[in-house]
Formats: sequence, structure tokens, C-alpha cells
Amino acid sequence: MKQLIINLLAVCGIVFSASAQNGKLIWEETFAGDNLNMENWSYEEGDGCPNLCGWGNNERQIYHKDCVEVKDGMLIITADKEGDNYYSGKINSKDKFEFKYGTAEIRAKVPGGQGLWPAIWMLGNNISEVGWPASGEIDIMEFVGRKPDTIYTSLHTPASHGETINSKQTRVEDLTADFHTYKIDWDKDAITFYIDDKKVYTFSPKEKNDETYPYRHPFYFLLNMAIGGNFGGPEVDDSIFPQQFYIDYIRVYQ
Repeated sequence: MKQLIINLLAVCGIVFSASAQNGKLIWEETFAGDNLNMENWSYEEGDGCPNLCGWGNNERQIYHKDCVEVKDGMLIITADKEGDNYYSGKINSKDKFEFKYGTAEIRAKVPGGQGLWPAIWMLGNNISEVGWPASGEIDIMEFVGRKPDTIYTSLHTPASHGETINSKQTRVEDLTADFHTYKIDWDKDAITFYIDDKKVYTFSPKEKNDETYPYRHPFYFLLNMAIGGNFGGPEVDDSIFPQQFYIDYIRVYQ
């Protein structure tokens, strides 16, 4: 009956966001004002050295906070090349906003270009104690410029030894031309991924333990745009720079 009412209202021009049906809004980042809200976010800078050079993936970029901008209600991450160096931006919400279970929805627009690797993802807040991949990783959205019509939704677990075997590739038309919404519904038994409110992948292993389902503790957000690397690809088209990754909002419901 509820769905019938929603369908009838939609016919009359009254449209409900799917996320509005998924619980109470507990956190929202709309990137208002002219500066990054440091109560919610921290910058990650450098090239990962000496402990994790290339950020563990042979990435080429050096992260710098100047590549992260808040403007016109958007977070803008800019990738550029200066001389022989590539620069980009990365932020995370560790120790500032973390949550366990619920729905997370992000509206974003990815840039096109060979070698770019923008991502919206999450890591377990116990990573400092247990390391990766024991902490678990949830890749809400990954895009690589070498496959301009494809979005990757993936998970990394100890059982997969960090390899990307729990993953789905989804084709999206005109992907880089406009904004799209990326969403997960997450509980103690499953994580379901959506693109533009269309379900694309559900992860729910038959046996659930710390090895197969390390998703029963709080996680935090990461937003970044890598360049090159194992996933972004060894070839980078230097003629594309600068390029910008836009994030409109993040909403979390429980």
C-alpha cells in the first residue's frame, strides 16, 4: 500500500527521494561557505612516504590541501600537473564523523581523462590498531578515466587479502557529463550499493566473521582523486589537466 501511494503521488508530480525512506538524517555535509569545515574533515597530504609511498598503489600524485576547495556549495578537488609533479586533494572524516550502519548518499560529478581515479570510500575506524584490510574498506564509488562509462563498487576484506574480488562494474551513460548519486545501505549482514537509486550490487557472504565481513564497527569517509597507480593505470594523459571532481553533498541516515 505504501509503495502504491508513492507511485500515485509520483504520477501527480510529487517525487520522494529514496533516501528519505531510509530513516532519520543523522549527519549532512553540504559544503556551505567558503572553507572546508574542519570540525568534520582533515586533510591528507604528501605522497605517502616513507611508510606508504605511492599510497600503497603506485599512485603518482602528491596530495596538497590547496587542491581542495569549497565553493558555490560544492567540494571541489582539483588534479593538476606542475613541472614533473602531479598534485591533487584528499580529505577524511576520521575521529570527526564515524558511524556504524545506516544509509549514506553522496551526489557527485566525476571528471574525464586518462589516468584520473576519483573515489568516494570508507575505512574502519580501527585501522590504526588492526591495519588494512582487517579494518575493512567500502568503496562507494570509484571511477577510472581509462573506462569512461563505468563505475566500480567494491569491498576489501581480510578473506580476500585486500584483492578486489568483491566488486561490481556498472555502466552509466554520459557519466562525466552530469552529477549522479551514489548510495549504500549497510547493516550487520549486508551492504547494498545504488547508483541514481538503482540497486547495482549486494554484498552478503554466507559466513560472516571478522575475515569475511569486517563491517560491524564504525567507519569514516574519504574523498580523493588519485592519478595513475595500479588501478588508475600506468598511462596518464598530461593534456587533460587541470581536472576537477565535484561533491555536492553527503547525507547519512539511520
